[in-house]
Amino acid sequence: MASSVRIGRGQLLRGDCLQVLSELDAPLHGSFDLAYMDPPFNAGGERGARQKKGERVAGALAYKDAWGGLDAFLAMLEPRLVAVRDALSPIGSLWLHLDHRAVHDAKVLSDRVFGRSAFQGEVIWVPGNGGKRRSGPSVTHQTILIYARGREMIWNGDDPALRERHAQTSLRMHFKNVDADGRQYRDRHVAGKTYRYYADLGRRIGSVWSDCPSMRANTPLIKEATGYPTQKPESLLERILRAASLESSSILDPMHGSGTTLAAAERLSRRWLGIDQSPLAHRTAKVRLTTLCRAAQS
Repeated sequence: MASSVRIGRGQLLRGDCLQVLSELDAPLHGSFDLAYMDPPFNAGGERGARQKKGERVAGALAYKDAWGGLDAFLAMLEPRLVAVRDALSPIGSLWLHLDHRAVHDAKVLSDRVFGRSAFQGEVIWVPGNGGKRRSGPSVTHQTILIYARGREMIWNGDDPALRERHAQTSLRMHFKNVDADGRQYRDRHVAGKTYRYYADLGRRIGSVWSDCPSMRANTPLIKEATGYPTQKPESLLERILRAASLESSSILDPMHGSGTTLAAAERLSRRWLGIDQSPLAHRTAKVRLTTLCRAAQS
């Protein structure tokens, strides 16, 4: 079994998730309500850590991202998708995070692994780094594919994390009524039924998320940053967990990197399991979660 560290509500396991998931105790199989999977992007080269001041740490290799072509990358990904699928509960979901290099091919692959009808949609995440390409259009977004394990998945559509304020123009034009409690509202009449909407609840957010900037995770001067490459912001993972899990849920991150998913799960009182074969990832997540749990106890 892979080396294990228990911290807070969860457990860190160092190793390849393909092997680790096959060695899990029987009660854990099919028990995770949410899996967030952020694999390498098939971008080529290597990724190393940075210190707080921004300079590269000598010898601190996070992971290699060269696979010998797209087909080899997909061959690596497929059995791990199968392993994660089998770890999900009947109401669980996978959130697979990739970018333009492989996401379209991974969508076809995931349709085969989960079944095409299991596809629930996608989130377009805008990190906010701006365009850099000079020879053509810059790709300034990443994509998160969402798959359900069974016929239904947990979805907390009314959670405040999935709401946003109405535009001022909409408030002026549509929310002209005020109830006895002083709340602005509008009524819509559809097929003989009346639906009431309150302004203070906001509207449901769409599939483009541009309000979780990556700078929160990647700017060395900000406390959240760990120096681990490709670290995702906690606000992004917190929204995902609040959208697709319950407080009683167990969360799986089979390639946990800096441990952002696990930190969000710990803060939201979810049980969690993190797996990564990178020694640097394992150390980074261990320090991060230990610090988080100590701060919560003080």
